[in-house]
Amino acid sequence: MTIIEMREKRAKLWNTMEGFLDTHRNDKGVLSAEDDATYSAMEQDLNDLSNEIRRMERRDAMEAELNKPVGTPIKETPEKPNAEMQKGRASNAYKEDFGRHLRGKAPIHNVLSESTDADGGYLVPEEFERDIVTGLDAVNVVRSIAKVITTQNDRKIPISVGHSVANWTAENAAFTESNPTFGQKEIDAYKLTDLIRISVELLQDAAFPLEEYIANEFARAFGAAEEEAFCVGNGTGRPTGIFTANGGAVGVTAAANNAITADELINLVYALKAPYRRNAKFLMNDATISAIRKLKDGDGNYLLNKDATAKWSYSLFGHDVYVSQSMPDMAAGKRAVLYLDPAGLAVKVAENPSVQVLREKFADEHAVGVICWMEVDSKVENKQKIAALDMKAAVTPGG
Repeated sequence: MTIIEMREKRAKLWNTMEGFLDTHRNDKGVLSAEDDATYSAMEQDLNDLSNEIRRMERRDAMEAELNKPVGTPIKETPEKPNAEMQKGRASNAYKEDFGRHLRGKAPIHNVLSESTDADGGYLVPEEFERDIVTGLDAVNVVRSIAKVITTQNDRKIPISVGHSVANWTAENAAFTESNPTFGQKEIDAYKLTDLIRISVELLQDAAFPLEEYIANEFARAFGAAEEEAFCVGNGTGRPTGIFTANGGAVGVTAAANNAITADELINLVYALKAPYRRNAKFLMNDATISAIRKLKDGDGNYLLNKDATAKWSYSLFGHDVYVSQSMPDMAAGKRAVLYLDPAGLAVKVAENPSVQVLREKFADEHAVGVICWMEVDSKVENKQKIAALDMKAAVTPGG
């Protein structure tokens, strides 16, 4: 019997014991002498199983230690830094122990305890984290263009409230003072979690790329949840979206509640101050870009151009168009298009991805649970760098 099967057997026995207590207590809330003897026997079986599991864990650890090579062959010149010189989560030892931890095997190097977090999970290896972050950037449009700040402390962003003004000054005359004014905007930290179930068969399949699979699953789930919040989140238990009233300033209000004209898009561009237009990008969803795709200028040329260098294959007035289904449709009162300088957005990563393996949560289903969490927030750092196109509000009856 393998150690995983032993854990499953222990979990099932524990569930049986809990049910036994619920169904066999008498009116006074206690067990009869016969039932007490039965329960004591189950307790002994549980203790025996726990002792055997601990014995098998010690055996696995000893076997892994004995299987380690007694010497390390020289594979590179002495001048080159060896990969094992890397420390912490970047080391091969940490990566190897993390992989063994996921598969339910005893660690070899005992280095995971160096990178635990307050919730009892292990911080993922740096390579694993890079895979998740790369996946997040691929899924989450807002994260991919925003300024990402990684910090475990409260972060206050200085924002410009008023600019200085230059003055023409005569020779030998006193300078006129003109001070810019600044405010602060605090970025919070909201916890994002995901729990996935993995069959024991996959864990035991040494050829299955477990770490890659888990990183991809978490990146996909986190990316979708992040993007929705970064676009339309209400700020309650999650970030506030940039397509809400707390996003950029209204640059243009469309004349219709279900259509956008070419002139309105041109007005949107010039609603953004000239210094911010240089690196500006358009953000909208598929339905909106489909409608704009049909617009033409006075010479019959389509406004939206095919652009092989653009991330989403299209450019509008020479600026990349970014597309996400998390962005609102062209509907009454909705914010359908943003034209912005990405420097006006900030994404805070307060806690790097952490992982915890739940061995017995799904033991009766011959599976284990893997939970991952991280803390993030997004804020509009400077509303002056964002111009929004809002659709016409719905007309109320009798209004």
